[in-house]
Amino acid sequence: MNARTEQVDDLQLVALPSAVNCAELFARFSLAEWSLRPMQDEAAHVLGHLVASVVDTANHRAPGFITLRLRLSGNMLILEVEIDPYAPKPSPTNALKGRHAGVLQLDDGCTLLWCELPLPRGMTASAVPLPRREPRRSPAAEGLPPEATEVDPQVMERLLYGLGGSQGWQGD
Repeated sequence: MNARTEQVDDLQLVALPSAVNCAELFARFSLAEWSLRPMQDEAAHVLGHLVASVVDTANHRAPGFITLRLRLSGNMLILEVEIDPYAPKPSPTNALKGRHAGVLQLDDGCTLLWCELPLPRGMTASAVPLPRREPRRSPAAEGLPPEATEVDPQVMERLLYGLGGSQGWQGD
């Protein structure tokens, strides 16, 4: 088994009730991007329960941050929820019984809730077709004139003067 992490996606949220729905949407979106649609329901369900266990114990007057992370490693999809060091420690949820899951105390004081879900039979993290993203303009932006790349020398001189720089800047 190759345990090297092949792909990671993460999202930071505030530990409020709305984070549960955001977590489920995040799992569905990421797995759709990774062409792992058959795992969407299970992953969204498990990640939603991990986040709900954090939100249930959070101080709603001063909620902390949580970081959601999905990782493809070996033949597993690993779901993680990292909680800041000052947040109350969540209790394990019944939704994780019978799953390979746990709670870790990290060196920086943060708490990590995690759960591993097996990838579909015969698939490994390195075989998952990952999305190819290329920089492109939106259709609305295509209709706009090209952006000016020239810098106005007067603006640059005023900027440098304001920053305590020297006078006499010469543009190309």
